[in-house]
Amino acid sequence: MKKRALRAFVCLAICFTLAGPAYATESGVTVTVNGTAIETGFASQVLNNQTYVSYLPIVSALYPDATAVWANNQAEVTAPGLKLCIKPEAKYIVANGRYLYVPDGVKVDGAHILVPVRTLCQALGATVTWDDATSTITIAAGSGPIASGDSFYNSTDLYWLSRIIYAESGNQSLEGKIAVGNVVLNRVASSLFPNSVYDVIFQRNQFTPASSGSINREPSEDAVIAAKLCLDGANTADNALYFVNPKASPNSWASRNCTYVATIGAHAFFA
Repeated sequence: MKKRALRAFVCLAICFTLAGPAYATESGVTVTVNGTAIETGFASQVLNNQTYVSYLPIVSALYPDATAVWANNQAEVTAPGLKLCIKPEAKYIVANGRYLYVPDGVKVDGAHILVPVRTLCQALGATVTWDDATSTITIAAGSGPIASGDSFYNSTDLYWLSRIIYAESGNQSLEGKIAVGNVVLNRVASSLFPNSVYDVIFQRNQFTPASSGSINREPSEDAVIAAKLCLDGANTADNALYFVNPKASPNSWASRNCTYVATIGAHAFFA
């Protein structure tokens, strides 16, 4: 019952909390869009250096023709050139098929669905700056919303990256899946390794699934999402170039010769 009530309440909020008269929020933070202060109806929150805002007033100010509905347990916004999906508690938002990472998750506060303002503006194709002297978030429209996933993601890279993520970390958390993808992309960017996703994965004696054939298994939806998040810049493993399962390889070459970065789930990561 509580979940159904929350869904209904959020649905009503989506339909009726459009931008109104200009004012500074109760926190003393002013939000301006294209030079005009807008009412957000919500005092912005800061979590781990990310400023969360109520998404709909900003969307409505940038895209006056936008419509929002509650469907599939998420807010779904459409406007010319834009399809935006925001699901409470999800660790990403989806804009035109692009997956943008929200490490601390989408939040709900009363009637408001909250997302980091910079991530929201990336989806909307807008720029955002912070003026500490006036406590103002300044948002300016760009040439249009974010480019589509179909045009942005390299299909070959996505194909192989999602498969190595699934083969190596299919039973791990989203953060763990992203970290495995980070290792592959970090290698692509490094002069020490081949310069394509395919060549990194199939480099001899590097990834067991590539030689065993398990890489050819169809990846899970979560693995594909993790791959897209990686390709859109999500990073949970910093500059790691190696990962191992310490229980399976307690005295690995990486643990003896490389700098420890982090442990995420069953894997330890090294640079």
